[in-house]
Amino acid sequence: TSLVKSIVATFAQVGLLSGICLIVGTMIGSGIFISPKSVLLYSGSVGPCLLIWTACGVLSTLGALCYAELGTMITKSGGEYPYLMEAFGSIVAYLYSWTTVIVLKPSSFAIITLSFAEYTATPFYPGCTPPTVIIKLIIVAINCISVKLASYVQNFFTAAKLVIILVIVVAGIVLLAQGKTQNLSNAFDGSSMSFGAIGLAFYNGLWAYDGWNQLNFITEELRNPYRNLPLAIIIGIPLVTVCYVLVNIAYFTVLTPSELLVSPAVAVTFGDRVLYPLSWIVPLFVAFSTFGAANGSCFTAGRLAFVSGREGHMVKILSYVSLRRYTPSPALIFNGILSLFYIIPADINSLINYFSFAQWAFYGLTALSVIVMRFTRKELHRPVRVPIVIAALIVVVSCYLVLAPIIDQPELEYLYCTIFIFGGLILYYPFVYLKPRWARRIMRPITMHLQLFMEVVPPEDCEPEDPMKSVKF
Repeated sequence: TSLVKSIVATFAQVGLLSGICLIVGTMIGSGIFISPKSVLLYSGSVGPCLLIWTACGVLSTLGALCYAELGTMITKSGGEYPYLMEAFGSIVAYLYSWTTVIVLKPSSFAIITLSFAEYTATPFYPGCTPPTVIIKLIIVAINCISVKLASYVQNFFTAAKLVIILVIVVAGIVLLAQGKTQNLSNAFDGSSMSFGAIGLAFYNGLWAYDGWNQLNFITEELRNPYRNLPLAIIIGIPLVTVCYVLVNIAYFTVLTPSELLVSPAVAVTFGDRVLYPLSWIVPLFVAFSTFGAANGSCFTAGRLAFVSGREGHMVKILSYVSLRRYTPSPALIFNGILSLFYIIPADINSLINYFSFAQWAFYGLTALSVIVMRFTRKELHRPVRVPIVIAALIVVVSCYLVLAPIIDQPELEYLYCTIFIFGGLILYYPFVYLKPRWARRIMRPITMHLQLFMEVVPPEDCEPEDPMKSVKF
């Protein structure tokens, strides 16, 4: 389509180094600064905690290799959406887009901004939280005003997050050299994990690794994807894994397990004890990191909404772009409004569990599509071909992560998530499958008024004078 051509024409060619930076920059967000205490809580002691962090990195790498096969076999935009469409048909792809656009993207955005609020408030307002609504509005405005501005903001905050990771790791190495190993000795004492607790520990660990599939969103812009996509995965994700394990070891050189569990902001507590009087740099750079992750989440949120709107799985207005700014402002604003509802509980851990439950159901289906298409789409060219046992392992692990916490400790949040997913079928049959004329008559004036109000147009009608000012996501 003309839109895809304009996107490809305007994106700079992404090489191997840029691909690695994209993976690393997207994965390192708020999780490593928020999740450590939750992983420790559910794992029971230091030893299993570190093993789970390592296992999460291995699992993310294997999952990303499955995505490498899919991304080089089906070079279409939209992440998991085209893979599910090819393997399982329109209904499964619709349920994915419905769940992701309505639940997963906004809840992810909410989690990251809550983390930003927590780390911003801790050093200045103990026990208080700044208004997360303001944070969200700033991020949405940045992405609606200019794609260039959003990308510059993202680059700055990616550098900031790498700086704070390096500071914490170097401080931990120095402390280990000084003999601060009390909390690491007898690391497996007191370990007692249940069937469901392991799943919840993995939920929180894998939340910190989320973003390993982002390179699939730019497969069309990746230079020599058959070589660079798998290489970026093999280099980038293990690099993040090493960083995460070293950061956790650094935490334990200063904090006992009980101190880490009661800390409202683990990295800030670490900074107060190790870096004083320069401890203020930790909350500052952690806030930079979480703000950058929120900006990146918002930056990519419009792509799936756009593709779904173009395929008729979402309302058409979500596939429109700003006539002046050439940004997907309707999809971005829609994502920002929805995310406001997810900050009402203000409980980061429950939101992580809620997010991971639904997300890993679709990760498992996407890995299953690798196996299914080995038999149903044998004619497709597969430049990258992973052993089928890896895809099967990801499917089994995904089933465990989805079912174990529900079996061990059923909670209403899982029921709500399931209702969200299958509730989409109520809208699919009458509005997507049948496409009644009366629905189009109702939506046409609504779309027209929103189009006039927001100054947006279908992408095929958006032809900027400067060829470099095309639609980007």
